[in-house]
Amino acid sequence: MLACACGVLVSCGGSGGTSHTIGGAHQASVSAPFRFFSPSSFWNKPLAADAPLDPSSPALIAAFDAQIETEEHTNNGPWINTVKSGIPVYTVPADQRTVPVRLAHHTPEPALSEAWDAVPLPSDAKPATGRDGSLAVWQPSTDRLWEFHRLVHSVNGWSAVWGGAMRDVSSQSGVYQYGVWPGAKPWWGISASSLSLVGGLISIEDVERGEINHALEMSLPERSGTFYATPARRTDGTSMNPLALPEGAHLRLNPNLDLSALHLPKSTLILAEAAQRYGIFITDGTGTSGVSTFFAQDPTPTGTNPYVGADGFFEGVSPRQLLAAFPWDQLQVLKLERHRGRSLAERARTRARENL
Repeated sequence: MLACACGVLVSCGGSGGTSHTIGGAHQASVSAPFRFFSPSSFWNKPLAADAPLDPSSPALIAAFDAQIETEEHTNNGPWINTVKSGIPVYTVPADQRTVPVRLAHHTPEPALSEAWDAVPLPSDAKPATGRDGSLAVWQPSTDRLWEFHRLVHSVNGWSAVWGGAMRDVSSQSGVYQYGVWPGAKPWWGISASSLSLVGGLISIEDVERGEINHALEMSLPERSGTFYATPARRTDGTSMNPLALPEGAHLRLNPNLDLSALHLPKSTLILAEAAQRYGIFITDGTGTSGVSTFFAQDPTPTGTNPYVGADGFFEGVSPRQLLAAFPWDQLQVLKLERHRGRSLAERARTRARENL
């Protein structure tokens, strides 16, 4: 996954210099690739071949496939975010100096502000260059994770407009909710669904190993404005289309599909195998890009880019070309546990009550 517990991602030296492992030196002897969160987490648990489908799966996938076809015909997508709007993950040692990160341009959130009072954030950390300015910090020695949205560094120090913090990461399910940090709320996290974005990230370790041992995450231009689905805790979906997928929806490739018979490009096959074994979670909206998007680890902190070039993960072509061979029409929607979404006004009232 994204970063740490025993794989190779991005770790940082004690005062801020970056090296390139995600899990930390004490995990170097572990042969299994690192995955965030508990082995029983929805991110990490392989799907049973007979996992029940939602009754509306055929109709939902038909609508989703039509969206993918539109993106392909207009040459816009689908896509994989890496350098510009991926997620850089900094794995830091126990002696990493801490700094405060101010919650800016947001209504007060005392517990989150307190969680950000002392973050082991390297001085040379670089948020993603896209509009979201995302960044995650993972500290294996304390088993803690911090995620930031629109993180910036100025003369006044570090600040971010939103995000989350999580303790006991290795035993968590991978969604922000009550109990993941003292005073934590189910609206924490940089994704609109409250699902941690390190859970389904295509990591540098995944790319180097040629195998993904966890579910994938995906953002869509159209998400249901009526419902969200477990394991999501919220949504920013606005669509009134009854066939719009809800945030939190769990998709999987048909388990009876023989992927070897499709003769897919190597990297497309790696993604398809993960989608068949673990599935894809809809975590967020795509904002202004308007295309369906997977998320990958931003390699900027490593000084290299394992995605591009003839020998890179994208095999010398664009993500759009790579995903053109993905068997989108063979996806299925697993049984949805729907929850009615709340309006922005309702969410604001809940936050006000919680923060009294």
